[in-house]
Amino acid sequence: MTRITMMVDGAKVADDVEPRTLLVQYLREKLGKTGTVVGCDTSNCGACTVHMDGTSVKSCNVLAVQADGGEVTTIEGLANGSELHPVQEAFRDCHGLQCGYCTPGMIMQSVALLEENPKPTEAEIREGLEGNLCRCTGYQNIVRAVKQASGQTEGVTA
Repeated sequence: MTRITMMVDGAKVADDVEPRTLLVQYLREKLGKTGTVVGCDTSNCGACTVHMDGTSVKSCNVLAVQADGGEVTTIEGLANGSELHPVQEAFRDCHGLQCGYCTPGMIMQSVALLEENPKPTEAEIREGLEGNLCRCTGYQNIVRAVKQASGQTEGVTA
């Protein structure tokens, strides 16, 4: 067992973990952060995307011990209490989800994209989200949601 300490969604946590424990397993099984979804277990789908030390990562491809001493933000930590993050609001308003399975990872990647590029073009949005897969929406409403969250459109609905 290895002792790890980190900030998760603004709260300090410390645990003993097996060195081979994936960050997604730790978040879901030890901390109950079930919004971080296990999709493919191969880092292809992006459903498990979280922010680690300000960088978007696929948590199925990161060991929990690699987050030791760092800061992790999950979909549960994105909102401010009952106030949704602007990207969460935009996904809701623009119907940027259907089954919802990919949505947490899609939102986390969209937030990272907008932090890096606050006013992306449609092509830049599509490129920025290419590591996150959605099998339901066809991406049209996801792109609309990111454009709305960036302030480039207002009140867009599908």
